[in-house]
Amino acid sequence: MTAWLVNGNRADTVAVDDRGLAYGDGLFETIAVRGGQPRFPDAHLERLAKGCARLGIPYPGDELLAKEIRLLGNCEHGTLKILLTRGGGPRGYAPPQVRMATRIIGLSESKPGGTAVDAVRIRYCETPIAVNRALAGIKTLNRLEQVVARAEWSDPGIKEGLMLNDRGDVVCGTMTNLFLVSGGGLLTPDLGECGIRGVMRDRVMRLAEQNNISVAEVRVSKADINEADDLFLTNSLIGAWPVAELNGQQYERSAVTSRLMQLLAESGVMECAV
Repeated sequence: MTAWLVNGNRADTVAVDDRGLAYGDGLFETIAVRGGQPRFPDAHLERLAKGCARLGIPYPGDELLAKEIRLLGNCEHGTLKILLTRGGGPRGYAPPQVRMATRIIGLSESKPGGTAVDAVRIRYCETPIAVNRALAGIKTLNRLEQVVARAEWSDPGIKEGLMLNDRGDVVCGTMTNLFLVSGGGLLTPDLGECGIRGVMRDRVMRLAEQNNISVAEVRVSKADINEADDLFLTNSLIGAWPVAELNGQQYERSAVTSRLMQLLAESGVMECAV
């Protein structure tokens, strides 16, 4: 069960004219709660603030959001979701001037799952992800591309699907960022044109650089993936998933992936603990 606040008040409904509902005019963050505390909250709020600046939505400020998160109470293990919309307004796409974003915050408790050390099977998606520099990197409410891509398979043994842009570059998973291990270093898709700059992606890149593991943001092709030593996926809830198989091609976990998972576990991402 999820407890919700709307603009600081207990509620489970929003106005029918909210532009987040009508147009996806807003942003969101999904934050893991572990040991009773949100994980990496500063990084999530920083991305949220940058997204608001990009869309011209007034950012409520870290202090107000933190206060409202505390009003929800606490849970030992769960998921915190923050949605900011431009609020209500007249019909039409032209964005109205608003003084404050509509704030929708939910906290759901869950049972701790297993670790992410078991490698996963994944596939390619047929649904492309659109190139759009204006929205690249930020986490908008419009996720229809991911919804349609995720509807392509129902096999519970396949955990994720990789999405390509119209040029054939591999960009990301439906809910994850992608890393390739090649020649002892990391490659990850350049997200300057599309895709979300994940908080866990940033964490992995920082840990790699701090531990003398090279990282490069590049255009990634299917050929690059075929030639990679290893693959893994990241997001804020799972930590990191090593890839065992992609469309029939097998991968063995490399020492680089094992080392990075150890570093993630040591930095508080216990899903990666061996």
